[in-house]
Amino acid sequence: MTVRCLIVDDSRRFVDAARGLLERQGITVVGVASTGAEALEQAAELRPDVTLVDINLGGESGFDVAGQLSRRGDVAPSSMILISAQTEPDYADLIAASPAAGFLSKAALSAFAILDLLGPLDGDSLDPRSAPRGR
Repeated sequence: MTVRCLIVDDSRRFVDAARGLLERQGITVVGVASTGAEALEQAAELRPDVTLVDINLGGESGFDVAGQLSRRGDVAPSSMILISAQTEPDYADLIAASPAAGFLSKAALSAFAILDLLGPLDGDSLDPRSAPRGR
């Protein structure tokens, strides 16, 4: 099964690095967005299996964007993950109150971490440990 991912983050440098890492590990990055409006548009068009939403989107709150994505129904809350360069304890209460399935720090981001957090998608799973590894 190919897992299709949308990355919502305003840092081009991070998006490029994350895309490279995830694609080497077997996840296909089908879209990227740097604003809430772009995220809503991309999610509606692409219907990704997993959406990674940065908590800090420049002048926007990733928590608000996650809420909008969930309310519109373009992204299932069970397939949305909040990400941040900060650690989880910094946002624990907000993460718990969000519609997202959970949180990953950007430093811990990997296909395995994503799939471990989400569990099998559509009754199938992808084991990124068997995918080719990159640097």
